[in-house]
Parts: sequence; structure tokens; C-alpha cells
Amino acid sequence: MHVAIIMDGNGRWAVKRGLPRPAGHRAGAETVRRIVEAAVASQVSVLTLYAFSADNWLRPRREVSALMKLMKRYLVSERLRCIENGIRVNVIGRRDRLAPELVRSIEDLERATAHGDRLLLRLAVDYSSRQLLLKAARESRNPTTFEEFERCIESVSHSVPGVPSVDLLIRTGGEQRLSDFLLWECAYAELVFSDTYWPDYTEAEFRAALDEYSRRDRRFGQLSGQLSQRSA
Repeated sequence: MHVAIIMDGNGRWAVKRGLPRPAGHRAGAETVRRIVEAAVASQVSVLTLYAFSADNWLRPRREVSALMKLMKRYLVSERLRCIENGIRVNVIGRRDRLAPELVRSIEDLERATAHGDRLLLRLAVDYSSRQLLLKAARESRNPTTFEEFERCIESVSHSVPGVPSVDLLIRTGGEQRLSDFLLWECAYAELVFSDTYWPDYTEAEFRAALDEYSRRDRRFGQLSGQLSQRSA
């Protein structure tokens, strides 16, 4: 199962409490730790988290700088925890606009966790689905199948190969849009929206979203009976 999460509401969580917006991002990092552990316990195979979009560069410089420092600190501090828990980390998105020391931290963690087999944790950093799709289209050599084009997308986004499409997309913070996140991979994703700001999002809410997904009737454009016959 592939779950993707748009972790929205960090800044608003902080402002509501009279705190600077970076405080919300720090609180959100603690939620990441809890939800990753819940994903492992729930036997989720792939968890993709929207950590920093390409459009986030337009935010105030102070907030962007705080986010980048927090990201580097997270990559370093979670290294041992990921290794011990069989979590493989993969950062997707552009890397050419990131600071060289952050790129080194990314590459070091990816190498250190490459043999993790309990959960693939993908962090989307400087990520824009439309930009990556355009780059894949430019660099591909006339792909004739979805699978061939998906390999092009994986290549330009620094993704490990063979990641399945998203089954469940969760967005916190009360908004109900994709925000240029995994547009290709979410073609048939089930969507669950939560009004909870990301720092307050709990393991119980995550499990409730998984339960909601399990009750959905996924037909992929067909009838339920047709899928039953094909799987029989």
C-alpha cells in the first residue's frame, strides 16, 4: 500500500498560538516521526510526504531558511532510527537548488538506509509534479507505454525504481486540493481530507484514514463485478 500525505497547516498552527511560523514546522517534524512509526506498525509499504514544494521558495526567506535547517537536522537525527526500524529513505524532487551540504545529507541517508525493507519513506523536497512531468517528457525517448514513461519520471525525480501508484492521499489542514503533488501517481488515489493542522495530527487519525480507505470501492473505471472476475 502506498500512502501519500500533504502535511498542511504547520504555519497556521503556530500563528494560532502566537508563535513564529518556524515553530509550527518544528512541531510538524515531531508528527512526522509519530506517523512514520504508525505507518510501519500498519504495514504500509510506501509513505510519501510532501515536505517542501517548488512554490515554497516564494515564502519569506527566514521561513525557508528555517525549513532547510530543520530538514537537514531531521535527516541526520533520524538516521539510526531509520536503520534500526528497516526504513529506507528516498528524497524525491529537484536537488540542484538545494545547498550542497543538504544534498550530501540526503545522499548519505539514502545510502545508509538502502537495505531497509519494512517501509520506503519518500520525502518530496523542492517538488513540483508538473515540472517533473515536463522534464520527463523532454528527456524521454518516445516511450510507448505507461511503464516506460513512469521510469522516466522516476529518473528525473531521483525516485527509487518500481514505486507503485498512490493508493491513499491524505491532506491535513482543511484544504482540499493536490497542490502539484504526485499528479501522475495519484491518478486513481483515494482522497481523505482532515481539518486537523499537521502538528496535531495523530496516529489514531492516520489509522482512521486507513480504515476509511479499506471501505472504499475501488473500481478503476470498471464495475466491481469485473474486478472480482479478474482476481478470481
